[in-house]
Amino acid sequence: MTTPASRPVPPVAASPLNLRGAVDLSALKQRPAPAAPGPAATGPAGSAAAPAADAGAEQGRPLRVDVTEGNFQELVQLSAQVPVVIALWASYSPGSDQLVDVLERIVESYDGRLVLGAADIDVFPELAQAFQVQAVPTAVAVVKGQPVPLFQGGADEQQVRSLFDELLKVAAANGVTGQIGAGAAGNGNPAGEPEAPPLPPLHQEAFDAIEAGDYAAAAAAYRQALTEMPTDAEAKAGLAQVELMERLQSFSGPEADDLRRLAADEPDNLDAQLGVADLDIAGGHIEDGLGRIVTFIGRNFGPERETARVRLLELFDVVGTGDERVAKARQGLARVLF
Repeated sequence: MTTPASRPVPPVAASPLNLRGAVDLSALKQRPAPAAPGPAATGPAGSAAAPAADAGAEQGRPLRVDVTEGNFQELVQLSAQVPVVIALWASYSPGSDQLVDVLERIVESYDGRLVLGAADIDVFPELAQAFQVQAVPTAVAVVKGQPVPLFQGGADEQQVRSLFDELLKVAAANGVTGQIGAGAAGNGNPAGEPEAPPLPPLHQEAFDAIEAGDYAAAAAAYRQALTEMPTDAEAKAGLAQVELMERLQSFSGPEADDLRRLAADEPDNLDAQLGVADLDIAGGHIEDGLGRIVTFIGRNFGPERETARVRLLELFDVVGTGDERVAKARQGLARVLF
């Protein structure tokens, strides 16, 4: 397999990411390990490989692992506990060493809430094929066994941290909230830090339902929480997120393409515009998604306008009410309404 060398591809803007099932990681079956270990493998800049431990052994697990055919499935299993960031690198790519070093330093600063896997695509080319890598270095993540694209090419530390913050939000929305590593105690918390308080029962019920892939049940739990406490901001945001994930389940690649064509042909088709806005938000195109609905509201009146306004407010909760793109969309909404 020939993979292009590193090129300056801009990183994806920090935004809510989404799990996608287009890549079947289960196809990368774990192969039997050799009977006797050979010389220690090395990663970028000659760093020694850190073999993955048992997925259930949290305490003492390294936060940097060199990915091999033998341990990749263990990392996929580990992604049910914490997000696993995969840095795909190659010796011929001059940007690989630097990116892996930056990612390792940043991952370590997250105190065991992330794990980094460094994968040499010359040694493990099947992984590059599975992730549909077009250039190296490339960074992707795995959450609950599902790939989450991050960026290709270089990225500065601030951009990476923004992406990782959003990755942790996606992970939490899918019930992945663990913490591991040498500095973590057996209960998943750093030694010496108090345990986080348990979630309220209905929030826990929602997280359990998300982990099981039952978004309807998660939404029902959040709605009940809001019935009992209408000011519960976390339940409101959680409900908006799971409703978005539930709506996205109905879209495959071809259906999404058809929907985009329909929205382009029929700018006043409410369902098409809201559907494409969902796709834009999930794909990280926040301004496009929010702007699409604002534009629809500005052109239409009556019940459809109110439906679009309500959906826009829900998407504000998905993105985060403190996000500057939400503030910009609020200003646009005010202009078209008044």
